Amino acid sequence: VQLQASGGGLVQPGGSLRLSCAASGFTFDDYNIGWFRQAPGKEREWVSCISTSDGTTYYADSLKGRFTISSDNARNIVYLQMNSLKPEDTAVYYCTSDRSLRKYISGTYYFPNEFHYWGQGTKVTVSS
Repeated sequence: VQLQASGGGLVQPGGSLRLSCAASGFTFDDYNIGWFRQAPGKEREWVSCISTSDGTTYYADSLKGRFTISSDNARNIVYLQMNSLKPEDTAVYYCTSDRSLRKYISGTYYFPNEFHYWGQGTKVTVSS
């Protein structure tokens, strides 16, 4: 099982980035794919997730309208398009998978080892 996150980098405030999460080693359509982020010195924050079986998307309220999650089921890739980026979006973004939607949208904290898979992060820095 592998989730490879990519697409992070340095971007100016107001700019955009698209993160990718490439999945392998499991049946993609059987799992939700979600993104978390953690900024230096701050608690982990759930960002968004998608039900790859039917395309239903979910977002943290604070990020609605700026971030868009999508999936390419033919290629087993989930994308996170991030627009109008702000310095407070600076964080390491982690791609994860799990059958349970509750682990993403309930607000309850789950440790990384409680997920089906917790991938390596990709760093996003928003700075001028």
